[in-house]
Amino acid sequence: MEHRKAWIVAVVSALVAALGGCGGGASAGETVPVVVGYQSRTINTVTAGTLLRSLGYFEKRLAELGARTGKKYTVTWRDYDTGAPITAQMIAGKIDIGSMGDYPMLINGSRTQKLSDNRTEMVSVTGYNARGALNMVVVAPNSTATSLVDLKGQKVSTSVGSAAHGTLVHALSDAGLNPVTDVRTENQQPSVGASALQAGGVAALSQFVAWPGQLVFAGQAKPLYDGGALNVPTLHGVVVRRGFAAEQPDVLDAFLSAQLDATRHLWAHPLAAAESVARDTGLPPEVVYLYNGRNGMVTFDATVKSEQRAALRGDLPFLKSIGNLDDLDVGSFVDDGALRRVYGGSYDADTRRTDNQARIGGADPVCQRPVTDPATAGETWLAGEEDTHPSATPTCLLRFVKSAQAGGKRMRAAYVPDALTGTRWFADHAVRVTDPAAGPDTHLLPFTTEANARRYLAAHPGATELDYPTALAQA
Repeated sequence: MEHRKAWIVAVVSALVAALGGCGGGASAGETVPVVVGYQSRTINTVTAGTLLRSLGYFEKRLAELGARTGKKYTVTWRDYDTGAPITAQMIAGKIDIGSMGDYPMLINGSRTQKLSDNRTEMVSVTGYNARGALNMVVVAPNSTATSLVDLKGQKVSTSVGSAAHGTLVHALSDAGLNPVTDVRTENQQPSVGASALQAGGVAALSQFVAWPGQLVFAGQAKPLYDGGALNVPTLHGVVVRRGFAAEQPDVLDAFLSAQLDATRHLWAHPLAAAESVARDTGLPPEVVYLYNGRNGMVTFDATVKSEQRAALRGDLPFLKSIGNLDDLDVGSFVDDGALRRVYGGSYDADTRRTDNQARIGGADPVCQRPVTDPATAGETWLAGEEDTHPSATPTCLLRFVKSAQAGGKRMRAAYVPDALTGTRWFADHAVRVTDPAAGPDTHLLPFTTEANARRYLAAHPGATELDYPTALAQA
């Protein structure tokens, strides 16, 4: 009889344990695996990828969660070159949370929308540029092309279906070219396209961050088209499998809280964050800081803004036209409910903010004035120094660089905003214009491309173009 009672108790206990685990994830004492897909070298996703991983904030948040639930949480990080394999793994149920760009996110949502547990939703933004400057078209340093019109009849490398491809198509159309018949698009991974550009196999390369900056910094390319001229937001963000979010809402909350932790860390320590990402990716720190630094080309902000929702809806026709997705209801795909839950009471107000909270400030040491205007502020990174030097205007920055060089100091990099689009760029790779009517501290104006400079020259008859050494001398 006692043996029979013991057997019944064992069976009932097993049933209770099994029922307790249905639909609710692991029970106390069990292990919950979490798989995160990210792109280490796509540096505008670092707050949900490379930087977040290196800081250990997600694991810390999960440890705190485990102390409350009695469960153990294990994180597996999987690094990919693009968003496409992350989407494939999410469809297969092998990745729970992923970060990628706007076009790949829309393709992700479209390809999973008919699934059940593996249907995905976008839950946060990582980084964005309000004008679309994260995508650029670059050409070889010795190219004679000065505008997109010069690419007619030429081969252009891009990754078909990416935001960089979208930028290329829209920019060519705006320039009066037919993107299908007037240029030959070569569908290539960024690294393959970069090699093709250097070998002369293509006339231009249209790619996303960080490829344009990396190639220009290495002296292997120069910008032909600044994506900021489109004035259409481009962004990256986080997607999650809905089944996972339903089963493990606390884990999703922990991830989004950790993303906010990493974002605030980047705001407070942008140079250290850039150096950390550089170590983990092999990218030059000066290139990472171009995008992820103070007043960087990437604004890191997890909130989902109305302008970004509109931009995603505006991206759909292009992706449908090239057969990369079926229709997608962006309104149901984008769900920032979990982010609101962990963010706090300022969420709605912060969705209306568009300023970069990692900003250049302080006092200009040469022009002796506060550095307050992001439209003109720049900074210089000198070798052997632990922080950058702010400048109120590009003219003031050139004076600082000239003074530093006279003192025997070497410049690692200097950054200035394009006077037309605001795109942050390398000061020594910018196209320079002098405009005497602009004033003594503002007359030396930088532009990312020859096309942008020509637009300014056309509107300011007294202005003239000059090279960087001449601009430095005139400062």
